[in-house]
Amino acid sequence: MNEQGIAAAPELHFDTPALKRYGNRRRLKDKAARWGIATGGIGIIVAILLIFIYLLYEVAPLFRSAEMQREASYMLPVAPSKQASEVLYLTMEEQAEQGLRVMADGQAVFFDTRSGNQTRAFNLPLPEGVTISSIGTADPASHLMVAGLSNGDAIVFKHDYRITWPNDQRVITPAIVYPYGETPITLAESGKPVTEAAIHDSDEQLLLVGSSGQRLFMKAFTKEEDFLTEEITLEEQRVDLPAVAGEVKKLLIDTDQQWLYVVNGNDSLSLFSIRNIHQPELMDTIDLTEGTATVTAAEFLLGGISLLIGDSQGHISQWFLVRDAEGKQQLTRIRDFQLGDHPVTSIASEHRRKGFLAVDATGTAGLFNTTSSRTLLTLPVADTAINTLGMSPRGNALLMLSPSGIEFWRVENEHPEVSWSALWEKVWYESYEQPEYIWQSSASNNDFEPKLSLMPLAFGTLKAAFYAMLLAAPLAICGAIYTAYFMAPGLRRKVKPVIELMEALPTVILGFLAGLWLAPFVENNLAGIFALLLIVPFAVLGFAFCWDRLPIELRSRVPDGWQPLILVPVILLAGWAALGASGTLEHLFFGGDMRAWITKDLGIAYDQRNAMVVGLAMGFAVIPTIFSIAEDAIFSVPKHLTYGSLALGATPWQTLTRVVLLTASPGIFSALMIGMGRAVGETMIVLMATGNTPIMDANIFEGMRTLAANIAVEMPESEVGSSHFRILFLAALTLFLFTFLVNTMAELVRHRLRTKYSSL
Repeated sequence: MNEQGIAAAPELHFDTPALKRYGNRRRLKDKAARWGIATGGIGIIVAILLIFIYLLYEVAPLFRSAEMQREASYMLPVAPSKQASEVLYLTMEEQAEQGLRVMADGQAVFFDTRSGNQTRAFNLPLPEGVTISSIGTADPASHLMVAGLSNGDAIVFKHDYRITWPNDQRVITPAIVYPYGETPITLAESGKPVTEAAIHDSDEQLLLVGSSGQRLFMKAFTKEEDFLTEEITLEEQRVDLPAVAGEVKKLLIDTDQQWLYVVNGNDSLSLFSIRNIHQPELMDTIDLTEGTATVTAAEFLLGGISLLIGDSQGHISQWFLVRDAEGKQQLTRIRDFQLGDHPVTSIASEHRRKGFLAVDATGTAGLFNTTSSRTLLTLPVADTAINTLGMSPRGNALLMLSPSGIEFWRVENEHPEVSWSALWEKVWYESYEQPEYIWQSSASNNDFEPKLSLMPLAFGTLKAAFYAMLLAAPLAICGAIYTAYFMAPGLRRKVKPVIELMEALPTVILGFLAGLWLAPFVENNLAGIFALLLIVPFAVLGFAFCWDRLPIELRSRVPDGWQPLILVPVILLAGWAALGASGTLEHLFFGGDMRAWITKDLGIAYDQRNAMVVGLAMGFAVIPTIFSIAEDAIFSVPKHLTYGSLALGATPWQTLTRVVLLTASPGIFSALMIGMGRAVGETMIVLMATGNTPIMDANIFEGMRTLAANIAVEMPESEVGSSHFRILFLAALTLFLFTFLVNTMAELVRHRLRTKYSSL
C-alpha cells in the first residue's frame, strides 16, 4: 500500500526467457519470409529474363549477314589465255566435292573442288572438226543439259553421281550419261552453228530450242514407253518459230513447257506461247531495260517462273507473268537489285532457294534474295570480269572462272529469305496478282517460295482475342459488380467459387467441345444464336419491369440480394425460345438457310469453325479470370467509403459509379489486361475451334491462325536450325514482347489510377 492507501500495481517484466524465445522466433520467421519472398520474386524475374535470352539466341542467326571465303584457287591444264573461252559451263554435285567443267572441244572434266585435280574425264560424241558453241540446262535438279554444236546439231546428256561407302568412307563416282542416246540431234538448218540452246524435259515431252543469229529452231519429242520393256522411244516433230528482231542472246523454257522466253539483241524479250506445240504464238515483246542500258545477262530463278535480267549499268531486275484485270498474263517487272555501276556479266541461281549470285565486269560479286528483297553481300572476288559461275545445289559453295584459273569459295548464307519486309510488309510472290501478306511455310516441291509473313498470324491473334474479350469483358465485369456490391453475402459465397471453378477446366476440353459440338451447333442454329442477342436482354428487362410493378408485399418475400435466382428460369426460357425459333426465323427472313443467305446475298464467306465460335469458347475460358480479379477489387473497396456516400444522400447506383468503381478501377483494369493476356496466349481452343487458316480478314464468320496455334502446329514438323524453325521462335518472341509491353503499360495505367483515386 502507498501513502494514500492505494495498492501498487505489480511490476511487469518483458525480458523473461519465454518472451525472448518468442521474439527471436518471430524475428527469424519475418526474416525468412522476407528473404523467401525476395528470392521468389528475383527467381521469377531471372526465369523470364532467361526465357527472353533463349528466344533471342534462337532468333539472332536469322539476321546474320552472309559471308564468302576463298578456299582454293588453281590453274586449268590449258593456256591461261584460253581458259575463259574454253570452259563453257561449271557446276558441282550435292556435297560440293566434285566439280564439272564442260569445254568447247567436247571434254567433260570432273575434278576435285579443293585441289583442282582431275578425277574423271569424258569426251562428248562430237563429229570430227565440230566444237560446242553453246550450252543449255534444264531444271538444275535433273542435271540434264544440251550442247549446241557448231554444225547445227545438238547432244543431250546429263552428269550423274553415284555414291558408295567402301570401308565406311564416302566415295563419289561421277559420270556422263546419255538418256536419249549418243547420236547428235539435228537442230539448226544448213549446218549453222547453234549459238544459244535451251532444253526442258517432262514425263510426256522433250523440248529442244536453238538459235543461230536471229533464227529460232525448235524440236519436240513425244515420249512413248513400252509397257513390257519400259523402253522410251521419241517421236520427233519440228516446230516452226518466226525470226526475232536482233541476234538471240538467251533462250529459256519454263518448267510447264508453256512459255518460251527469247532475249534478243535489241534488249527486248519475245514471249512465245508454246502450249499448243503445233501452233506456237508470239504473245508479246517487252523492253527489258531503261534508258541507255543493254541486257548483259539473263537467267531463270529457281522454279522457272521468274526471269532475272542483268544490264550494263549494274541493275538486276526480276520479272514474272501476272494476270491483269482481264485475265491476260503479262510479263511484269517486280523488283530491282543493284550490284554496282558496271555491266553484270553472269548470274547463277540457287538450286533450292529464291536467291542468286551475280558478278560484274570488275570482278565484284553480290548475293541477293528475291523474296526478302535483300542484298546479302557484295564483295570484290577478282580483278577482272568473271564470265562463268557454278553454284552448289545447297548454295554453300561456289566455283568461279577467271583468266587466272578456277576459284572455289565457301558461302555462309543460312537464312537469306528473312527480312523486315518479308516478315511484316506485303510481298509480291511469284504467280500472285499483287503484293500480299501470306504465311505458307512449306510445300510439296523444292521450287517452292517460302511465304513467311507474320502479319496474318499477328492479325489472327488480335482477332481471336478481340472477339473473346467482346464476349467475356462485359459479362465478367458486370457479373463482378453485381456479385461484389449487390448480391447477398450468402449467395456470393456460393456463386463466386463456382465461377472460379470454371477456370480449372482444361482448355483442350473446351477446344474439343467447341470444335466438335459448338461449331456445328452454331452453324445449324445461326438465326437462333443471333436471336439470343435480342431476346435474352429484352426478356431480362421485361421481367425487371414487371417485377418492379409487383406489390411490395410480394417482392419483399424474396430477400434482398437473392433476386438473381429468379432470373435463372427467365434466361433459360428466353434462350430456349430463341433457339427453338431458329428454323422459323430462317424460313421467314433468310429463305430457309441463313448460312447460304450470308454467303450468296451478302457475299460474306462462312467457315464452320470461325471467329464467332472461337469468341464463344475462349470468352467462356477468360470470364473466370476477369471475374475473379475484378470482383475481389470491387469487394475490397473500404466499406466506410460506401457508407459515407450513402449517408451523404447518394443512391446505391451513384455510390457504385462515382465511388466504388473509381476506387476499384486499378483492379478492374488489371483484370481486363490479364484476361487479354490469357486470350492472346491461348493455344488449344484456337487450335481446335478454328480452321487454322492464316488469312487477314476481320469477318466474324471466317477462321484465323494465331501465333501460339501456329507454333503448336508447325514446331514439331520444322527442321531444327532452319529458317522456318527460327521464325517460329521469332513468333514466340513476338508474343513474349507483346505480352510484356501490354503488361507494362497496364501496370503504368494501374499505378496512375491508384494514385489518382487513393484519396477517396
